[in-house]
Amino acid sequence: MTPAIADWFAARGWAPRRHQLEIVAAGRAGRSVLLVAATGAGKTLAGFLPSLIDLIEQPGEGLHTLYISPLKALAVDVRRNLLTPIEEMGLSIKVETRTGDTPADRKARQRKQPPHMLLTTPESLSLLLTHEDSADLFASLKTVVIDEIHAFAPSKRGDLLSLALSRLEKFAPGFRRVGLSATVADPDAYRAWLAPHGDMDLVDMVTGDPGAEPQVSIMLPQDERVPWAGHSGRWAAHQVMREIEAHKTTLVFCNTRGLCELIFQDLWTVNDQGLPIGIHHGSLSVEARRKVEEAMAAGRLRGLVCTASLDLGVDWGDVDLVIQMGAPKGSSRLLQRIGRANHRLDEPSDALLVPGNRFEYLEARAALDAIGERALDPDIFRPGALDVLAQHVMAVACSGPFDEAELLAEIAAAAPYAGLDADLFSRILSFIESGGYSLRAYDKFKRLRKGADGKWRVTSPKFIQQHRENAGIIVEAPVLEVRFRNGRKLGTIEDYFASTLSVGDTFYFAGLTLEVERIDAPELIVKASSKPARIPTYVGIRMAMTTHLANRVRHFLADPSTWQRFPDDVRDWLEVQQRRSILPQPDQLLVETFPHEGRHYMVAYSFEGWNAHQSLGMLITRRMESAGLKPLGFVSNDYALACYGLEPIEDPRTLFSSDILEDEFVDWVQSSNLLKRAFREVAIIGGLVERQQLGKRKSGRQVTFSTDLIYDVLRRYEPDHLLLRAAWEDARTRLTEVARLGDLVERAAETMVHARLDRVSPMAVPVLVMIGREAVTEGAGEDALLMEVEALAGTAMGDE
Repeated sequence: MTPAIADWFAARGWAPRRHQLEIVAAGRAGRSVLLVAATGAGKTLAGFLPSLIDLIEQPGEGLHTLYISPLKALAVDVRRNLLTPIEEMGLSIKVETRTGDTPADRKARQRKQPPHMLLTTPESLSLLLTHEDSADLFASLKTVVIDEIHAFAPSKRGDLLSLALSRLEKFAPGFRRVGLSATVADPDAYRAWLAPHGDMDLVDMVTGDPGAEPQVSIMLPQDERVPWAGHSGRWAAHQVMREIEAHKTTLVFCNTRGLCELIFQDLWTVNDQGLPIGIHHGSLSVEARRKVEEAMAAGRLRGLVCTASLDLGVDWGDVDLVIQMGAPKGSSRLLQRIGRANHRLDEPSDALLVPGNRFEYLEARAALDAIGERALDPDIFRPGALDVLAQHVMAVACSGPFDEAELLAEIAAAAPYAGLDADLFSRILSFIESGGYSLRAYDKFKRLRKGADGKWRVTSPKFIQQHRENAGIIVEAPVLEVRFRNGRKLGTIEDYFASTLSVGDTFYFAGLTLEVERIDAPELIVKASSKPARIPTYVGIRMAMTTHLANRVRHFLADPSTWQRFPDDVRDWLEVQQRRSILPQPDQLLVETFPHEGRHYMVAYSFEGWNAHQSLGMLITRRMESAGLKPLGFVSNDYALACYGLEPIEDPRTLFSSDILEDEFVDWVQSSNLLKRAFREVAIIGGLVERQQLGKRKSGRQVTFSTDLIYDVLRRYEPDHLLLRAAWEDARTRLTEVARLGDLVERAAETMVHARLDRVSPMAVPVLVMIGREAVTEGAGEDALLMEVEALAGTAMGDE
């Protein structure tokens, strides 16, 4: 430590923690490092300490340290927290942020007169690399700090960042790489991802001391039973509001944006004291989010209902309670959210989980056990995405001509692309050169050409501008901007939901009840209203329960000795299931068949998540149709899949045979919109279709029309096109979770247990009650639904 930093610690009554001193030592030795330490342990400060020391001891100009954040809000928050010690120590160290929200004039100035420390995101870093002067800008770089590294590495954003790190290695050989996280299950995998050429020995491991054990409990109804159905925990609105009243500041996490709006409305309805509570999610306008973030930082809010937009890192010291509405879905994510409360290492974080139904109670209990054992969800690393690679190659070309072999070697030094060979790289270049065989006649796709000197270069300056306007990895669904007549912007809703609205309709958004005045794409003009309203729906991948938690829930079912910890009604539910049907062993797949009200049902308890179950439901009902079983439909949740029809299913094994993932899966994906949806995303990321043109954003429908047209051409004339291959990978992994599907059908072949019943079973109630539920409205519809649940539960739990 330098005297200035040591004195600053002492003036605050602090002493550097062991892991912070180890990071400083690694910095002095020029070593890269992965720091894994509990929330509140001072990880971010630790990451910056070697840079602060270096700039104190060897002051100079130029960019010294890059800080990479997964969230714009986190970059802003870190700058605020980093400036405090810099100003208190009287240091002349400049710290600035650079995100999509940064004004253009400041961005231009930053390239000519960079700060010592630049806080940014992977997308903004990639755009910096498109400029001709990028080599000069980064020549002085000494350190890159990657915060919340677990939020990047296994994803497409991680692919983009890994490629950027390899590019930076060319400009500033040997710069230090620092990764920070509180929730890493496999540190060696992250060390390899962080290191050049995947050599994890180049990255030291530093582990922080464990913090205080979090105080986490499950909220249960005061007077009623744990609900049979539902997934939101809405029943708890009064109890949650009482907790907000009893604490300084409470974060209420929801798993979806729609649920976030709904829970906010529920809480506002029972906010008898009129406490200031807010809402925060990714579809709100930048202005709305910043306003809420500033109010939180200033301690003006008592409660904030939010989504994953605030999962990571943001440090609001007054937060003393975190509430998770609905199932947590994973122990790592839950640990991140819990860490937002009492953001200090030596003080326990307080949190409450609010299960929406009985299966969610089991999942919540499994998550609590996992956190108690410090057991995290495994991260799945995969080869780098081809659409991301195409975007990066174009970014490099924008900065100047490149040699093919040299760039291939540079790219292969990034761990996700270590297996990239010359043939596949040549196909990438061919795609950017002409769009592919089927599109080569169109000049708009001819972005690169190979010159007489053997180097690749951009064909026209217009393609450089096009790339800078459109580059990015996050592809949102087509949206309409929501605003008042006076011009005030509230945020965006997806085109899919907007298409269901008419003038006069009402919906909840930004914590308000809004009435549609005019639909004028790409804008939706609204006014405030007090009429009954509905919740916006968002097309997207649902957050699935991790395999780790699913395995723990399976063990609960198989081990009655664990049930003594459960509430009486949950224990009764399982005991009646044990008597009436079967409780499967952890490695078994239980399939029940039974008649109910003139239909025949099959329920499979596979615990593979909603996305996998939706895919399997489509495939199985197709098989039922072919077998003459007259299917009527299917419903699913994270825990089970229920198919129903007019004929009984005598042998479920034939429906689950492993060849279902061969021809039938391929036919279904190709005939559905899944592949088109995946292609739309890879076409945008890969630069084939632009979202913006000459500074004006295209409408979602224009983009979709363009990608659908190209998709149809490629399917017909070039089925082996690079982007179709990339779309297939996305459709298989993200959209259908084919890996979990594969595990499911493989398990079914060997371990299926078929229970033939004469009536609905207790475990079937939570999924069966979902049939037709999407048509149920508020008010009287809710009462009817409650009556249906009680009737179904009575049948399942009643006497013989």
